[in-house]
Amino acid sequence: MIYFNNVSKTYKDALALDDITFNITAGEFVSIVGHSGAGKTTLTKMILADDAPTDGTVFFESIDVHKLKNKDLTKLRRRIGVVFQDFKLLGNKTAYENIAFAMEAVGKTDEEIASDVPHVLELVDLGNRLHHFPNQMSGGEQQRLAIARAIINQPELIIADEPTGNLDSINTHEIVQILKKINDLGTTVILATHNRGVIDSIGKRVIMMENGKIIRDTKHSK
Repeated sequence: MIYFNNVSKTYKDALALDDITFNITAGEFVSIVGHSGAGKTTLTKMILADDAPTDGTVFFESIDVHKLKNKDLTKLRRRIGVVFQDFKLLGNKTAYENIAFAMEAVGKTDEEIASDVPHVLELVDLGNRLHHFPNQMSGGEQQRLAIARAIINQPELIIADEPTGNLDSINTHEIVQILKKINDLGTTVILATHNRGVIDSIGKRVIMMENGKIIRDTKHSK
């Protein structure tokens, strides 16, 4: 599904990625782990073509993502859902409206919105928060809402960039369980994190990064 072929990235005099090669197959749950500055965020930005490699190629299926024209890049990004550390919710919209807005952006009908929004909120255990605004929710609830928004248009891939970075251990566990549930339903998940405890609880493949290099790529079974 995703293939990095000898990818390097240099910012001025700093090397962010150093000759990275790996692939992720459809349906995998892959945790990318490393300290701040290890290259995790740069790597995920490459998949979205938010950043371009200095050398090498990034493929989504057989598509070289950095050769896409704007129209085709927009289509590709609709196949990917993104979850951020700081939620990026619309503060003036309710939980229902935040998700409806994401559906409207891709042309979904009012009937589809009315049908799908309650369902996805139930999936992330927010069925009773339909009409709450983000500032009426806890941090864990806001992140679950952000996940619901990311999956509402049924993307093939979810990229979660430090989604538990601002959460306590209980909410972290809940977010990880939801991501595992999404993966169990068939969606590929890439989780970027510096939290080793999080990946130990998942029991899936781990790519460990340090100074822009992959130093370990381990598959677990659990």
